[in-house]
Amino acid sequence: MSNLIADVKIPDSKLAKEAAELLREYGDELLWNHSNRVFLFGALQGTQNNVKYDPELLYISALFHDLGLTKHYSSPDKRFEVDGANAARDFLKSHGVPQESIRLVWDAIALHTTIGIAQYKEPEVALLYHGVGYDVMGENFDAISEELRHEIVTAFPRNDFKNRIIPAFFEGFKHKTETTFGNIKADVCAAMIPDFKRTNFCDCIHHSPWNE
Repeated sequence: MSNLIADVKIPDSKLAKEAAELLREYGDELLWNHSNRVFLFGALQGTQNNVKYDPELLYISALFHDLGLTKHYSSPDKRFEVDGANAARDFLKSHGVPQESIRLVWDAIALHTTIGIAQYKEPEVALLYHGVGYDVMGENFDAISEELRHEIVTAFPRNDFKNRIIPAFFEGFKHKTETTFGNIKADVCAAMIPDFKRTNFCDCIHHSPWNE
């Protein structure tokens, strides 16, 4: 496969290739295709909006952004986004990547489902967020032409993505549904668990140990 897709060059540095190998090893076909599409959709939006960003950091962020869903990287008690961010941080540290770059990647992954915040941060953080939003929910769908979409999906097929991604999300955190409190993944639990009861913020206030 060419490393130029939809006019976007997929990074092929040693660091990028090793990150891709980790996703190949511990992820699956669904996450592989999704993560690559996320990078390409995010990169295209960056180019279209004349945003300066580091393609390698965006690519590595995309590769790791859902690795927290896998058994290898999943913790018993942290949000899957944090598990993926921590995995990326360890990987980058082991390769001597500067701390500022590590922080950007960590933030991009940890915040990629955080609506209302991620899009206002640094370019790599915002572009990962937009790439995820485009691939998962079709946000700003017409911002990318049908021709470019087709080229990306041909290289990294969706393969019934709409119906497969929600169960895949759930599989990654069904052992720690409490980590979805206060974030959009509680919607996944509600879709997958009959009679799922969300933790309620107002209940947390009323049931706090304060004695008013």
